[in-house]
Amino acid sequence: MRSYPSRPAGLAVPAAALLLLLGAACPAVAADGEPDRDFTIEDPRITESSGLAASRLHPGIYWTHNDSDDGPYVFAVDSRTGKTVATVTMRGVGEPRDVEGISIGPDGDIYVGDIGDNLDGTWSHVWIYRFPEPKVLRDATVTATQYDVKYADGARNAESLMVHPKTGRVYIASKNEGGGGLYEGPDKLTTGAVNVFRRVGEVPWVTDGAFSPDGGSLVLRSYFSARVYDFEGGRLGESRAVAAPFQRQAESVTYTADGSALMFGTEGVRSGVVRVEVEGGAESGESAEKGKPSGSGGSAEGGGASVGGEEKDGDGDGKGSVGLGAVIIVGVGALWFALKRRRG
Repeated sequence: MRSYPSRPAGLAVPAAALLLLLGAACPAVAADGEPDRDFTIEDPRITESSGLAASRLHPGIYWTHNDSDDGPYVFAVDSRTGKTVATVTMRGVGEPRDVEGISIGPDGDIYVGDIGDNLDGTWSHVWIYRFPEPKVLRDATVTATQYDVKYADGARNAESLMVHPKTGRVYIASKNEGGGGLYEGPDKLTTGAVNVFRRVGEVPWVTDGAFSPDGGSLVLRSYFSARVYDFEGGRLGESRAVAAPFQRQAESVTYTADGSALMFGTEGVRSGVVRVEVEGGAESGESAEKGKPSGSGGSAEGGGASVGGEEKDGDGDGKGSVGLGAVIIVGVGALWFALKRRRG
């Protein structure tokens, strides 16, 4: 039997510290089976989950979709198991280019935003697709309505589509390193004509957004942070940082159906969705909430320690996330060199 040299005490300390750091960054998946907790998307077809929307009809179900070049597909994922329980194929919408956002309106319809434009102005117009949320969860092909969309101030890239839960008005947040804009659609979307979206507010770099169920708050997330804005009369109000999990490629966010928490998602195979509590709950009408991690755990890909909750000013640069990543990298490097030196 091969014998191994005993580990020096000096190496045990950094190794233990590193395990603690990695445990904080990648908590385990919740095992209680309850809906709306942290979960991992198990479907191997979903490799670039770019949007999330909590079902209005089916508790614990989240609708998502892939990024570009995937086809007209939308998936219903059960947060209790992480498994896909229905795949909806949209027909009558042509070939999607870059689907980036999803939202559910007060009429119960699902809105899908084919609004990505990675070259910032390549497309003269983008599209929004719309179909009723299925009452029964099973694989189905549905006829969707397609809307042509343009921006009043010219073409741009966007990844965030939000439908107001009370008025039904559609909003898009553009994505730009120097800061984007919040665009408001017409009172009602129409077919057979271009729907012009007009800039009504300034926002930071945004990868996704969602309205609270009462419509009084709008959350916008970026790669390293998230902010909640008061929303009244169709305009942005005061904002504050909320805790955002450290994720490999932070792409999506939505409120739970009851407004008690935010669900943060990321891209990748077996990507994780992390629940962050909302203080007071959106249904209480409180607009001064700050996020708190649920403590139920995340996934190997998407879970993480929360950051941003202590931010007071600025647009949320996510220094906490970067700091955590740097500490982990330094810890891994230190352990590697220690092991190498020990072997030598």
